[in-house]
Amino acid sequence: MSAVGIDTGLDLSTAPAGPSEISRRLESLPASGYLWRLVVLLSLGGWFEVYDLFFTGYIAPGLNRSGLLTTTTQAFFGFSGIGAFVAATFAGLFVGTFFLGFLADRFGRRSIFTWALLAYTAASVVMACQTTSAGLLFWRFVAGIGIGVEVITIDAYLTELMPSRMRGRAFAINQAVMFTAVPVVAALAWWLVPIGPLGWDGWRWVVLIGAVGSLAVWIVRLYLPESPLWLARHGREAEAVAVLRKLEAATGAAISPRIVAEGRPSAVVRTAGFFDIFKPAYAPLVILFMIFNLCQAFGVYGFANWVPTLLLEKGITVTKSLQYSFIIAFAYPIAPLLAATFADRCERRWIICGAAAAIAVFGIAFSQFSEPVLLIASGVLVTTSNMTMSYAYHAYQTEVFPTAIRARASGVVYSMSRVSATFSGFIVAYMLRETGVGGVFGLITAAMIIVILAMALFGPNVRGKPLAA
Repeated sequence: MSAVGIDTGLDLSTAPAGPSEISRRLESLPASGYLWRLVVLLSLGGWFEVYDLFFTGYIAPGLNRSGLLTTTTQAFFGFSGIGAFVAATFAGLFVGTFFLGFLADRFGRRSIFTWALLAYTAASVVMACQTTSAGLLFWRFVAGIGIGVEVITIDAYLTELMPSRMRGRAFAINQAVMFTAVPVVAALAWWLVPIGPLGWDGWRWVVLIGAVGSLAVWIVRLYLPESPLWLARHGREAEAVAVLRKLEAATGAAISPRIVAEGRPSAVVRTAGFFDIFKPAYAPLVILFMIFNLCQAFGVYGFANWVPTLLLEKGITVTKSLQYSFIIAFAYPIAPLLAATFADRCERRWIICGAAAAIAVFGIAFSQFSEPVLLIASGVLVTTSNMTMSYAYHAYQTEVFPTAIRARASGVVYSMSRVSATFSGFIVAYMLRETGVGGVFGLITAAMIIVILAMALFGPNVRGKPLAA
């Protein structure tokens, strides 16, 4: 059975010369300090997104301790438990990715990158002040919407700034920088959740510290150019050329005489609509990545959002649970750095398959061990495997689609992981109550088997292919 092809054109209209030429010039850019600085700057903006997303698991013991939520509930869809908090997070992420992914396609990568971050930061501040479970869950849902928009925007933004031969490494570095937020939030939770400084619940301090820090985005955005591919697709060729010339000047690449004539008008293509992503050339890709995202979320978030709680269920105290979680969290930024050494040497789908297999194996080991050293080691290996799969699929599911629908299409397929993660909160809570930690990892293993089969049989090859303009 052959893999899905990706080199067909989007049947919207005849692509103008500008975007196609700019795509070719971007593909020919050599590595430069300026390009890597852009990767780091984008990643710094995404740092707060990861902080906000991952504090879910680390403040869970604090939410339980404060009496706002319980670890498990008698009802499957219990809205008084930690599972409901996880579900609210990912329900918001679903709305942001499925319904609002088009914003970055319509209004630009740079502006949505900025405003989405500020929107979910404001919602998190309000959430930190809630005193009822209903208010807590509602504002977590609102924050999740902003995070969902931000995730898709950063992926599309980064994809369009990097040549294919460096894109895997760029995403690996991007994830390494962003996920330094995880040990930071784990350390803050370990320190603050058990003590509650100044008589205020520790989990509230963890939320507010991230919100205050995110104001740095106003500085970061000043140094980020708009995507030249997005500008060209919207008829703003002079601006696109200006950005491209700056990129080429920074790398020492020769400037193409075909695109320096900034006065030449550019044809504007029709704005892509929602159903354009289901045209024959792209429908198989959309279906494939929907299935993939439905399953991969169980591996990533079924573990990440539940690490402290899973450790508690194994008889470890709250303080020790948060301490072990803090140690495991160091794998989040380190794993992508290791992956950067092979990120562009292998096809994305085979990296994903290998990582999924490792998640299953090390997850089962985690469920069986009780000795601290073995427990932490297996937790680190599960996290390392999750992060390897994460960088690979974030690059993969954006580069297979053309510029006109890149954010929208990747948002729609990625939203399936939000659906999965929404229900995984309830499912993991149920499995934890009925079958223990072993049952949770049995569920994760089944999901990883589906990931491996889908990617191995139908995953397209992307290595060395330029973006479709």
